[in-house]
This record gives sequence, C-alpha cells and structure tokens, in this order.
Amino acid sequence: MENPFELLNDRLARIENLLQNLYHKGNALESIEIAPKILNTQTVAEYLNLSSSCIYKLTSSKEIPHSKRGKRLYFDKNEIDKWVMKNKCVTNNDINDMANDYLMKHRNKFL
Repeated sequence: MENPFELLNDRLARIENLLQNLYHKGNALESIEIAPKILNTQTVAEYLNLSSSCIYKLTSSKEIPHSKRGKRLYFDKNEIDKWVMKNKCVTNNDINDMANDYLMKHRNKFL
C-alpha cells in the first residue's frame, strides 16, 4: 500500500507545476476575465449589442432596470438578464401545452 502523504505530495507538485506554467505563459491568470456584476452604459450596450444612445433612451423612458449615482448610470447584470428574458416569445409547443392544460382543467364545461 502506498503512503498517502507521498500521493498528496505528488499531486501538489503537479498542481504547482501547472500553476507555474500558467504564470509563465504571459501571466495567464491576469488575462482571465471575470464577468462583473455591475455594468456601465458602454458595457451594457456592448453586452446587449445596442448603441449607447439606445441605452440612454431606454433609461430615460424607464424601460431598462438601472441605478443612477450623480450623472453615472449603473446596471446590475442579473437584472439585465432577467429584463431581456422577460419578453420571451412563446413557442408553438408552449401554446399547445397551455391549450391542453386549459382543456384538461375545464373539460366539464365542454362535455
């Protein structure tokens, strides 16, 4: 039976080598982008593939969820995602399922 500490040391050595390789490849760890939770006007425009003026128009008409601090606008990415998915188009299968559910609930009326 192998010594469990030797196994752990081997695994840690491999992990350390992998991390060193990542670091030496142009600081790869710094290039990993973490998606921000709070977006500004330009980033939300890029995210939604809209122009900045369109975003300003949506904020002035209070159609898009946003916060304002002084003259700056801020957007919560999760709220933007929910807002985009709020106007989801219903598929034909969804309509058929809703019709079947309605008929099953109200079947006594149709007999």
